Amino acid sequence: MKITRIEAIPVSVPLKAGMTAKTAHGEHVTSPYVIVRVHTDQGLIGLGEATVSALWSGETQGTVLTLIREYLAPALIGRDPRDITAIRRAMDFLVKLNPFTKSALEMAMWDLAGKSAGLPVYQLLGGKVRDRVRIKLVVWARDLEGSRRMAEQHLALGVTCVKVKTGLDPETDIARVRAVREVCGPDIPLTIDSNCGWTIQQARYCLRELRDVNLLLAEQPIPPGDFAGLAELRRESVVPIMADESVFTLQDAWQLSIHRAADIFSVYPGKHGGISATADIVAIARAAGLRCTIGSNLELGIGTAAMLHVAAAFPEVDTDAFPADTIGPFYHDADLITQPLQLGPPAALVPDGPGLGVELDDKQLERWRVD
Repeated sequence: MKITRIEAIPVSVPLKAGMTAKTAHGEHVTSPYVIVRVHTDQGLIGLGEATVSALWSGETQGTVLTLIREYLAPALIGRDPRDITAIRRAMDFLVKLNPFTKSALEMAMWDLAGKSAGLPVYQLLGGKVRDRVRIKLVVWARDLEGSRRMAEQHLALGVTCVKVKTGLDPETDIARVRAVREVCGPDIPLTIDSNCGWTIQQARYCLRELRDVNLLLAEQPIPPGDFAGLAELRRESVVPIMADESVFTLQDAWQLSIHRAADIFSVYPGKHGGISATADIVAIARAAGLRCTIGSNLELGIGTAAMLHVAAAFPEVDTDAFPADTIGPFYHDADLITQPLQLGPPAALVPDGPGLGVELDDKQLERWRVD
């Protein structure tokens, strides 16, 4: 099987009314992403998705389209898409960084490998260890009344874990978390995610003030790069610390592990440059005795399917203890796939079809494409 053509299709999908995101990184109202189709001489088509955000990884629709058109597609056309290791090496030789761009292409290669074998991706990764992926829903950084309403909406849907966005202002952050805890009661696990927004002094203060809230974990309380500072905060905190923006690369995972700077890694293919790279980082966590869960950049249907296959295949991705963020389609007006994923709550089901187990909806694609 040989790659004959690679399409990169820009789309812009808005978030649902009332579901738009506000975090320490800013507001997310519309998702300007790129859908990838990899065509082969056997008539099979592999799908990928680049969930890019300039403030997250420095990538945009424009960079994805340019890199694929001018650098990556010319190097990949004519190759066997099942040679995923060689394809990863070729992309890394040509282009530094840009993980979401590479992930979209590598995701499509896994989709093709599964379709050609008649097997789901999780089977190619060694088989599944779980059928269901427990999820959490997010309360964005809104005022207290808006936060309460969103928490109530999530609970009415049957969710069994809620994440609260923090990292904007310590006092309002603390008040928001307390308001959501009041709505959820004592038995619903609660996590917080500061998206790098606190200084270490603010994080120390907030985690101390929130001790009685009984948090399940605190995600990325301070900016990435300060492994020693994060380790210091972890030693002082009674709340487990999860690294997200601090763990993009394999080297990041290694540094976090040797500094003992996190209890949990937030992993997902887009951030790491693909499914294989995510598996590498999970292996670091396994060696260090750490756990992982699935994070999110608010993916659509294809990206979310890839995340569910990763969650299914690795015991260390412990979504029972630390629920996943495989909920991007829940927040969007469209998912761009023919059959919506079964996302719950309280748990998402892992797709069982060949490859990623999803197909692109051409009508949705035509509606939301922007070229």
